[in-house]
Amino acid sequence: MSEIELAPGKRARQAYSFSDIAIVPSRRTRDPENVSTAWQIDAYKFDIPMMAAPMDSVVSPETAIEIGKLGGIGVLNLEGLWTRYENPRIPLGEIASVPDHQATRRMQELYQEPIKPELIKERIAQIREAGVTVAAALSPARTAALAKVVIDAGVDLFVIRGTTVSAEHVSTGDHALNLKKFIYELDVPVIVGGCATATGALHLMRAGAAGVLVGFGGGAAHTTRQVLGIAVPMATAVAEVASARREYLDESGGRYVHVIADGSVTRSGDIAKAIACGADAVMMGSPLAKAVEAPGKGWHWGSEASHDTLPRGERVHVGTVGTLAEIFNGPSHTADGSMNLVGSLRRAISTSGYSDVKEFQRVEVVIHRA
Repeated sequence: MSEIELAPGKRARQAYSFSDIAIVPSRRTRDPENVSTAWQIDAYKFDIPMMAAPMDSVVSPETAIEIGKLGGIGVLNLEGLWTRYENPRIPLGEIASVPDHQATRRMQELYQEPIKPELIKERIAQIREAGVTVAAALSPARTAALAKVVIDAGVDLFVIRGTTVSAEHVSTGDHALNLKKFIYELDVPVIVGGCATATGALHLMRAGAAGVLVGFGGGAAHTTRQVLGIAVPMATAVAEVASARREYLDESGGRYVHVIADGSVTRSGDIAKAIACGADAVMMGSPLAKAVEAPGKGWHWGSEASHDTLPRGERVHVGTVGTLAEIFNGPSHTADGSMNLVGSLRRAISTSGYSDVKEFQRVEVVIHRA
């Protein structure tokens, strides 16, 4: 990979975001109806390679159920309002109505309410009773303390999601998490992230992760670059982690770890580009926050926005474009890539001549900076 010398002794790698690349059809075309968008991770099969991010403005137990019925996965944030309040509609309404200059402080106050283990059990049971795959997320800092409650409640997919997740979370308190030991002791698949490099991804793969989240998520609502100086050009990051997946596949004797793009997936074209760079699936926030059913009611924020000492996100207005069914499967009433995400992916794959998501990872891409 090319490097640029900033000054003697300091070099920087050149990296690319999804907006910097384009897909180049170079084979025969195919009818979109003859394309499969199916995805399977561990024993769980899905009609579409799309996950809803664990953000309170996107996933409630009700939307998780609806997304599951539509063929995807809704990941519930177990540190969010749903596990802090018996009736989260009240704080959700307050977040949606508070003035901009008071939003961050008020969210910090609302998220000070303690997490209640009995609500974790109740929310997971509600999703499970609907007959869809149950996926739920914790941050690395709280995983060790709450994991038993989550597993006992009957989660199918366990997601550990943070700004950056390493194979061993170092803490001098009671939050230390040895990821390899933790995953080894679980009977459910674990998806872990974010990471941005081949080295970081390999560590997570060797720790036993079934899937690796690439990126830091919440691109539309994050201020991580402004606050911490950290950012991930997603096209390069996904391609690099996909190369680590190939290396680990040989190293492990055939164990396949899924690469999931988590960040900067804001339009249907970004989904196709993520897969073209090597992703098996994508995790989305803002595209689904625009649904009529979304808990945020046109507003969007991530868990980092309510951090008690260092908020790294904002409440942003994304508006409403249609129902979840329309956002996933159409028909689309806009030409901006915000609706019919599955139909768009099918057409991108078929236009390039491929028949499924795995094949589409081989499509040619070019640098195309506007």
